[in-house]
Formats: sequence, C-alpha cells, structure tokens
Amino acid sequence: MDNMKPVRILFVCLGNICRSPLAEGVMRELASRAGCGDVVSVDSVGIGAWHIGHPPDRRSIAVAKAHGIDITDQRGRQIDAADFVAFDLILCMDRHNTSELLRLASPETAHKVHLFMKFAAGRNDDVPDPYYETADAFEALYQTLEAGCSSLLAKLERPS
Repeated sequence: MDNMKPVRILFVCLGNICRSPLAEGVMRELASRAGCGDVVSVDSVGIGAWHIGHPPDRRSIAVAKAHGIDITDQRGRQIDAADFVAFDLILCMDRHNTSELLRLASPETAHKVHLFMKFAAGRNDDVPDPYYETADAFEALYQTLEAGCSSLLAKLERPS
C-alpha cells in the first residue's frame, strides 16, 4: 500500500466494551492482512465512563477469537478532548454516538466525526448494540463490522 497516506481511526460506541473494541480489532487485523498495518492506526473509546479500565465484554472477546483476532489486551476508556485532535477519523457506531460527539467536538474538529456505516459503506445504518442480546447478536455484530471495515479499508486504499 505504497500510495496510502497514514490515517488514525477512532471507533466510538456507548461504553467501549462491545462494538468499538471489536471494530478496533477487526480493522487492525484487516489492515495488517492488507499490508498497511503500519499506516493505519486504530483505537476505540466510549462516550460513557462506566467501563474505564475494563476489558471488552467476554462475548466480544469470544467472537473476535473465533475469527482469529485477539482483543483481550484492550481496556475501556472514555473519549476526551485530545482525541478530537489526535485522530483523523472518528467513526461512531450509531446516531446517538454521532450526535453526542458532534456536540462535544469543536468547530475545527467536527468534520472528523461520522456515522461509521455511512462513512465506510455508504449505508445510513446504525451498528446495533448487542449488550443485552445473546451470543448470536455478537456474531451478527462481527459480520457487520467486518463488512464495514473492509469497505473502509478499500476506501482508504484508493488514492484521492
């Protein structure tokens, strides 16, 4: 990926234990497999502070592991003002996350905040929160995130 510019991506969900850590793991793995892991930097955060310092939900860990991805070293953290400056793309899992971050962003950084599936795949869809669901919902989450991250990576690989 010689023509790919370095990019710093931040995935955001409500608590940073289900969707965004899995998206971080999936994107990191896909970028590595594509040979551009050195230019794609990925992290994840939550809007809320409930899970700061906690590992991802065991069901997110399990579905990631089933697909050959290890997210066990991730720890939950909350978005802060420095993130708006440090990252090039801030990709939110749902409309609520997006509106909350647009409220927190400065006028100079608001252009970085996007609904993940709309930015990545052109679909104005939320990524459903599986927290109160069964393990099957986490497999569906993985499939959604893999498709979105694949589209995002293809978009980033195309020279602008």
